Amino acid sequence: MSDAIRPSHYDVGVEGEVECLAAIKTATKGLSGLEAYITGACIKYLWRWKRKNGVEDLRKTVEYIERLIQDLEESEDGSKKRLHTTED
Repeated sequence: MSDAIRPSHYDVGVEGEVECLAAIKTATKGLSGLEAYITGACIKYLWRWKRKNGVEDLRKTVEYIERLIQDLEESEDGSKKRLHTTED
């Protein structure tokens, strides 16, 4: 099926196999906010890269992963600083 809701670049394999949206829903279970959004976006771009935008989608995936890593590192640094200041 290919339409505005389920475009063909998200169709993989035969009917009844895993759909992109189902994979994203499963992969983001337990995540929230930015972590959930970026994880879902990365899966989306990796899922469709060969059928839609090629290298552009791969670059988007890398960009999103770098953003997530930066956010996580900043959060860790903030936690360490807070822990350090409470110990003083």
